Amino acid sequence: MNVNHMNITQGMGVAELIEEMGRSGVLGAGRVHRATKLLRGMIDDLEMAIFMSVAGPLVPGGMRRIIRDLIDDGTISALITSGANLTHDLLEAFGGAHYRDYGFDDEKLHQEGIGRIGDVYTRSEDFEVFESEIQEIFSSIFSAKPHISIQELIHEIGGHLDDDMSIIRTAHLRGVPIYAPGLIDSMLGLQLWMYTQDNRICLDAVKDMHSLSDLVFSHERIGAIILGGGLPKHYTLASTLLRGGVDAAVQITMDRSETGSLSGAPLEEAKSWAKAQAGSNLVTVVGDATALFPVILAGALSEL
Repeated sequence: MNVNHMNITQGMGVAELIEEMGRSGVLGAGRVHRATKLLRGMIDDLEMAIFMSVAGPLVPGGMRRIIRDLIDDGTISALITSGANLTHDLLEAFGGAHYRDYGFDDEKLHQEGIGRIGDVYTRSEDFEVFESEIQEIFSSIFSAKPHISIQELIHEIGGHLDDDMSIIRTAHLRGVPIYAPGLIDSMLGLQLWMYTQDNRICLDAVKDMHSLSDLVFSHERIGAIILGGGLPKHYTLASTLLRGGVDAAVQITMDRSETGSLSGAPLEEAKSWAKAQAGSNLVTVVGDATALFPVILAGALSEL
């Protein structure tokens, strides 16, 4: 079979563009096409629960609403993410924002109370509001439930938010669990530590495994959308270990495999650990998830 050269025409839609990538069928274009087809199949499979793994600054990077909408429309059954993405969701839920076009003089940014994430910026006054608001929420939650799992804590926080675009609030309303096994490694985790200076609580990370295991075994098939790597990726795949792994997964990562890192590991490697089923449908796309996943998702939601 020959490699067909892509034909880009004026006014073509995203579905047409991805079909042209499929006609080429090789390298990144081929991977984007295969990932789009696989994601469409995962969404259409009513017996499949889709877990979404999110690492890296995807909420401050403009993907907050995409993640929120996937929860709201029932596409994903669970979200596994870093504490940082939850922090940034809360930052906006409390009236803050993420900014751009400030420049890259980091010492000057620091003097002006601005923090930088690549070319995304945050302001210290927004974090001051976050700190004040989250401490009040902690007081309300822990006064009634001093022993709580991480997933339960995130769920309870969602009940105290008013922002309809919030990932945490939407997950609360839709009954979609959010798992954040590395929660302490974030500004949200720092605020938890500060709360414990005057209060005794038990944040039970092991308890999350009970509900996650129940979710895994309550579905015929498990699929995964893995954006970035790190702890969220491993937690997602490892949650399916006792059933022999995921049945299908799409991974978008910028990391390389040569060092043996999990973040850069091809999904096929997970088969050796029984974190992906033998015969499972797996596609890894190398690139920036903030650029590629919106295209893949738009294609999957179009008529292909």
